[in-house]
Amino acid sequence: MENIRKDFPILNTCVYLNTATSGLLSRSLLDWRHQHDRSFFEEGSAMKVRAMMGLIPETRSTIAHFFSCKTDNVALTPNFSLGMNLLLDGLDKKHKVLLLEEDYPSVNWPFEKRGFQIDYVEIDEHLEEKIYKEVKSKKISILALSIVQWLDGIQVDLDFLKNLKKEFPDLCIIADGTQFLGISDFDFEASAIDVLGTSTYKWLLSGYGNGFFLFKNRAKELFSVSSLGFNSVSGDLSRKGKVEFAKHLEPGHLDTFNFGSLKFSLESMKRIGMHTIEDQNRRLRKKAMDELGGLGLLKESILNRKNHGNILNILGDERCFQELTYNGIVCAQRGDGIRLSFHYYNNENDIETVINVLKTRA
Repeated sequence: MENIRKDFPILNTCVYLNTATSGLLSRSLLDWRHQHDRSFFEEGSAMKVRAMMGLIPETRSTIAHFFSCKTDNVALTPNFSLGMNLLLDGLDKKHKVLLLEEDYPSVNWPFEKRGFQIDYVEIDEHLEEKIYKEVKSKKISILALSIVQWLDGIQVDLDFLKNLKKEFPDLCIIADGTQFLGISDFDFEASAIDVLGTSTYKWLLSGYGNGFFLFKNRAKELFSVSSLGFNSVSGDLSRKGKVEFAKHLEPGHLDTFNFGSLKFSLESMKRIGMHTIEDQNRRLRKKAMDELGGLGLLKESILNRKNHGNILNILGDERCFQELTYNGIVCAQRGDGIRLSFHYYNNENDIETVINVLKTRA
């Protein structure tokens, strides 16, 4: 992993624990981007036409293979929020929706704005029990949630979702994977999730302006998406009435710079190996939780959970945040605490640096 850190020179100047806000740009991806735009500069439209015909379909295929999804069920979107709003415009208002309190705004707000019948569950150590109770008692037909919570890293149990789906097969599960995809290996087809959307500038380290949605075949029957444009038919005007479901989320031209960056990052992570990345993240997560928990800086709702993402929200005020910042630790203030988020390019020394700063305050 130390060789991998060399591809992220910013790690030489700070302790970067803010991937939940923005993933880092690697030197390798920067070089690819320079070459991409150099080709555009030198060739103009010829380069863009070639990239649209090759790079965009290749990106779609790379995503499908990486996350085990059918290629035709992959929609490329600039970000999660836009894709979610386009999708919900095609969902019947008769559905009863279950959301999580204080989930990411781009998950909850689109439902709330459109006037769906909504119930909520509180996010705590009993999250799964509460979801089950609501689904069973209130005839919920749509469950929408982030797999990993943006404020504190609480992760829903994916095995629980499988069991929930077995008992309630008609339940449609819509998930935001923005704070989850990239921290561990994930098989979409084997999961209980029907619709999975994500922005990829965080844990997938792809820069801004790219994201995607994955669909199960059954999910496509629930939505009647009306968004449409030239790119929905890939330039073939005769296909106006024969648009594939995923292409309704791609009405306009896609940026080969941004989606090529996504393809590059996924291929880089594949070369490292997602199991290797997952193991490194697991080690960092355990060390951080053990150390921070020992200092009494983590809430019981975090310590009592079996599943957790790569985000930890510690008890700390403005003065604590400023002290961490002064010592070169890049983090964020979220909710009522300080959010630390670490990825496979971090190491145990990074965590020890944070612990030493926090100990001096005790």
